[in-house]
Amino acid sequence: MTDVLRRGRASLAFSFLVQGVAFALLVTRIPAIQNRYGVSDALLPAFLAAVPVLAGVGSVSTERLVKRVPPSRLLRWSQPVVLLALLGVGAGERMVELGVALAAFGLAVGVLDASMNMLGVSLQRAYGRSIMLSFHAAYSLGGIVGASLAWVGAHWHLALWVSYLPVVLMLLPAVLVGSRWYADDRGAAPGAQEQTGEGGAVVFKWLLPLCLVMTVAYIGDSTVSNWSAKYLQDVLGSSEQMATVPFNVYMVTTLLGRTIGDFGVRRFGAVTVVRAGALVAAGGFAVVAAAPGAWVGMLGFTLLGLGLCVLVPQTFAAAGRLFPGASDAAVARLNVFNYVGFLIGSPLVGALGDLWSYRGAMLVPMVLVLVTLVYARSFGAQPDRYGGGHERPRTADVGRGSNGV
Repeated sequence: MTDVLRRGRASLAFSFLVQGVAFALLVTRIPAIQNRYGVSDALLPAFLAAVPVLAGVGSVSTERLVKRVPPSRLLRWSQPVVLLALLGVGAGERMVELGVALAAFGLAVGVLDASMNMLGVSLQRAYGRSIMLSFHAAYSLGGIVGASLAWVGAHWHLALWVSYLPVVLMLLPAVLVGSRWYADDRGAAPGAQEQTGEGGAVVFKWLLPLCLVMTVAYIGDSTVSNWSAKYLQDVLGSSEQMATVPFNVYMVTTLLGRTIGDFGVRRFGAVTVVRAGALVAAGGFAVVAAAPGAWVGMLGFTLLGLGLCVLVPQTFAAAGRLFPGASDAAVARLNVFNYVGFLIGSPLVGALGDLWSYRGAMLVPMVLVLVTLVYARSFGAQPDRYGGGHERPRTADVGRGSNGV
């Protein structure tokens, strides 16, 4: 049984890594994609917004699909679709081909994100200790690898399909082989179906605090992804070369924070780790907003990576603990708010920057991240389902699973 879980954990971590590579290869080459297809600046936001919208549709669909199909099977076939859609983005020539490829990418990413986190939650339950952050650390590592490969392609002026093809040819067979060892909790041990199958219902008012935290976490993340370079160059007066550094620093500190984050959860509990992450992230936004120069701004983005990195993985883990009889449905619904935050974050900061100032705009995600402190108890408490409607504390933030592993 231990070998099954270990192989399942390794294969799932590899899937997270591959998804990080694929997503980074797409988003970091947006200017090249725009030039290849002749997408105007006015039309580009519509193409970019379509991906998270369709991903949300894919996540909602996954909630229904897992009633009949195990998450492992959905992940096994959605990840190759993501890779092939990425290749389609690079190989097409007409705008309609770009639209089809991005639509396939978005729908498949929604299924992929939901099913990956479903498996992560069920594996954490089986392990009986916090391991969720390690999966998201693998995603961060994949993002760094993908961004580095994208830089190589841009530096050597390679056509998009030339940049994407070797990556897809290498990763596609690897994920198909690795998918043989995915471990579904529902089939891992007797009684597992009671934990993850149909025997529970998701009460949205109990899930809502986690949905809000997920949204604000991705508002913060999308702010860094979309505005860090512009902010450093236009507001803090850095060079063009230095303006590319904050996002890389953010990704590296995200990786470091997630790598050690599970140890923090085991030692101090999820509530403490989430509160600390929210405070560090808010401090990062405050430093960015008040920075007198580029180097201090860089420090702020470093703090943001260390703070925001723990929120999303712990939100998924908390949903699994909150609804042990319907964790798949809870994760699928929660995952939708990943895309809600992504859609809100970048336009919100851009609009406030134009109407007010970009320094002031950075204070808005700071305040939103602090909302996490209000709902931090949701990461270590469970609503009393048997009367009273109040929250009753759990004996531990992450209890032992039924398998006792």
